[in-house]
Amino acid sequence: MDLGAYGHPLVKTPNLDKIAKEGMRFNNAFATSSVCSTTRSAFFTGMHPTSIGAHHHRSHLTDNYQLPEQVKMLSEYTREAGYFNLLMGPKQKTDFNFATRVEPFDAMDGEIQYSGGAYTHGPVKESILNKPAWQKYLKQGQGKPFFAQINYSETHRTFINDVEDPIDASLVKPPSYYPDHDIVKRDWALYLETVQHVDKKIGVLFNELEQAGALENTIVFIFGDHGRAMLRDKQWLYDGGIQVPLIAWGKGIEANTVNNDLVSLIDLAPTSLSLIGEPVPAYMEGKVILGKDKIIREYIYAQRDRCDETDDRIRAVRDHQFKYIKNFKPEQPYTQFNAYKKLNYPVLTLMQKMHDAGELSPMQDQFFAKTRPIEELYDIKNDPEETTNLAANPKYHSNLLRMRAELERWQLETKDLGMIDEDPKVIAYWDEFFEKHYTTQMALRGLSTDISNEDYLIWWDNYLTSLEVAKN
Repeated sequence: MDLGAYGHPLVKTPNLDKIAKEGMRFNNAFATSSVCSTTRSAFFTGMHPTSIGAHHHRSHLTDNYQLPEQVKMLSEYTREAGYFNLLMGPKQKTDFNFATRVEPFDAMDGEIQYSGGAYTHGPVKESILNKPAWQKYLKQGQGKPFFAQINYSETHRTFINDVEDPIDASLVKPPSYYPDHDIVKRDWALYLETVQHVDKKIGVLFNELEQAGALENTIVFIFGDHGRAMLRDKQWLYDGGIQVPLIAWGKGIEANTVNNDLVSLIDLAPTSLSLIGEPVPAYMEGKVILGKDKIIREYIYAQRDRCDETDDRIRAVRDHQFKYIKNFKPEQPYTQFNAYKKLNYPVLTLMQKMHDAGELSPMQDQFFAKTRPIEELYDIKNDPEETTNLAANPKYHSNLLRMRAELERWQLETKDLGMIDEDPKVIAYWDEFFEKHYTTQMALRGLSTDISNEDYLIWWDNYLTSLEVAKN
């Protein structure tokens, strides 16, 4: 949500802002998960990850687990409808949490330097030959209309400084659940500069599609596959981890419109099929969010299970005002060790140090508690940062009961497979994998795995300084 089009005062995203003004901006779009592979498995099937056995992050990489028989990927449906399927970007993200029965894409290319969380579909025209990769696709596609997923991975971390449009870290105002500290602001400024890089790449993409004459009959969805890659956001079910920007642009999309409906990313698959005139399979859990078959949601749902080597089970349901979160493993802390976050999030080490020194506010310190509440309830309208848990507040008891019942109903209806424990051998595999990965990566930095938070923070300060020097 950190785009100029959504009102962020510091980030410079002129291309995305223009696209949003010419199309439809969704203010309440949410991922089904707070991590990439599970969300990707979901929006490409129109199904919740927990319904198709894809709920653990990067699961089934060493087996041949397949989707339930009736479930197919969106690209299979577009191929059947006569479309040529493309996957492009520096990182061709295909780590779905299942084995595909058929090759989901007709062509893949990592040479294209524009890429992003975007669906596009339109006619492949000969004028697209201004790019060698497009020439290859045109020859392969034989003039068919195209469906493309284009992946941008920059904002997943590692962040990239923007030497052309630097952001003054002193002006950054992170959410209140982070301390007002120099390290936080510098890391956040770097994140916003990375968003600016993505904006520039999307500008290149649109320019090339326009030169190719492919925009006049094309629909584009631009979205994030989870929330911010920040400490209390990514991998968590607070809005910072699951709320995403979503912009629809193109043929049939009303310009300069704002959509406040609740939308889930699993809605993109059925909506895409509906927009190209194809029937939406009855089994899909996603809803059509545009056009004559539009369905308005009352709730969105989200899950978090194992992320890397960190085992967990959390579920959430949200309406326009309240968010209910159920922690199925409340005996675990929020900050159980995760190699990815310890290697990439300087704010984790900062807040661990501040926690040990008693320097965090009581609200910030909640994230470092040894256990978690079983239930969390937040009034999103009055507490958008979800800092005050109302689950035990008698004033909100009826809201608690309603949201709890809705989550239970959804889990029962969708046969939540995440309630079944994962194979211990799989858990052990990822524990060993990330233990080795963490040791290797720290050694490459010249650091010990038992480095103190104080010394690690010095390393982070020097790292951030090196990027700031490059900007000046």
